Amino acid sequence: MIKLLFICSRNQWRSLTAENIFKHYVGFDVQSAGTEDRARIKVNAGHIGWADFIFVMEKKHQRRLSEKFALELQDKRIIRLDIPDEYRFMDEELIELLKSRISETIELPD
Repeated sequence: MIKLLFICSRNQWRSLTAENIFKHYVGFDVQSAGTEDRARIKVNAGHIGWADFIFVMEKKHQRRLSEKFALELQDKRIIRLDIPDEYRFMDEELIELLKSRISETIELPD
């Protein structure tokens, strides 16, 4: 199983949408979290240690992770998807964008 972690600010729309999409793909174990204090699920060191791939939506998420989890991230790969905070949960355009950007990094099963 390839472990995917998706990160956005509050874990309500973008990262939660990604989790809901990719958890149905065979071969993936998926979690999502947010970087802000009021996130639905706040990212912690356990998330970082667990993940094989860490996908962040924006540069600020990558920066926040690097500041807070420098030690845990030493052997990890962070992939920035550059998806702005302008989509709602399970928005069709967001889903297509996520699939397209993720497929640039890992092969998605049919």
